Amino acid sequence: MKVGVVGNPRYPGLKSVLHHVAAQAPARGIDLYSEERLGEFWNHAIPSFEGVELDALLTFGGDGTLLRGARLCGAREVPILGVNLGRVGFLTTATRETLDAALDALVAGRYVIERRQALQAVIKCDDGTHRVGQVAVNDVAVHKGGVARVVRVNVFIQGDNVGPYSADGIIVATPTGSTAYSLSAGGPIVVPGVEAIIVTPIAAHTLAVRPLVVPASFRIVIEPMEGWADDLLVSFDGQTGTTLAPGESVDVRRADHRVCLIRLGGDGFFTRMRQKLHWGDLSEREAVR
Repeated sequence: MKVGVVGNPRYPGLKSVLHHVAAQAPARGIDLYSEERLGEFWNHAIPSFEGVELDALLTFGGDGTLLRGARLCGAREVPILGVNLGRVGFLTTATRETLDAALDALVAGRYVIERRQALQAVIKCDDGTHRVGQVAVNDVAVHKGGVARVVRVNVFIQGDNVGPYSADGIIVATPTGSTAYSLSAGGPIVVPGVEAIIVTPIAAHTLAVRPLVVPASFRIVIEPMEGWADDLLVSFDGQTGTTLAPGESVDVRRADHRVCLIRLGGDGFFTRMRQKLHWGDLSEREAVR
């Protein structure tokens, strides 16, 4: 079984975790392949997974590491098993304490795959050409660089102009991303499996603008208003990005492939909401007598 490994070097325990994985893999019939930047963290040489047809991918870190792993997999739909080394890890399914059991389940096929919707975004130039095609699992955001400053854009959904938006930015999110940046900006939680795209303004400057939930088959185009294209940035999952020049727009649609997340045991979506987002938690309230 060919298993790739992606990790976040900022976690202090990463080296010991990778040494443990390297020791456990042979007995389970696992051949390990690593992203190149982890070379110094292994206790012996592990080949790169670039160009290798992987059976699964292990990510060690938090949700950001899992998102980066999904991007590295591209359109190959490799099952991803996220191991949380941080605090929340909403998208991950294992911890360092459950790692051995997770490896056993992976080899035995005792898991469920959640096929998550992703977004494909391109920057459209004023001459009709495209540049910077990127895939996002969580969201695509248009915002200003540097300190918080207002953006003014027109948002088109299926070619229909929703109207001008005046806000600190615009987020286009998947159901997976509805519990990330979009949620912090006041967007709704959309259960994974619902085929939808969420359009959420960041700190809208009018009460008449609210988050929208549209069918996943719709295309969303964000076009800066004339005179408001300076210093605009487009970010993908908050990890990579590009500038947006005058005359350019952002065209977002559902990606042709899915991101395959491995789920172990009974950690359902609402269980994770209760445990990791503390949904409905009243434990800190004093009882009213």
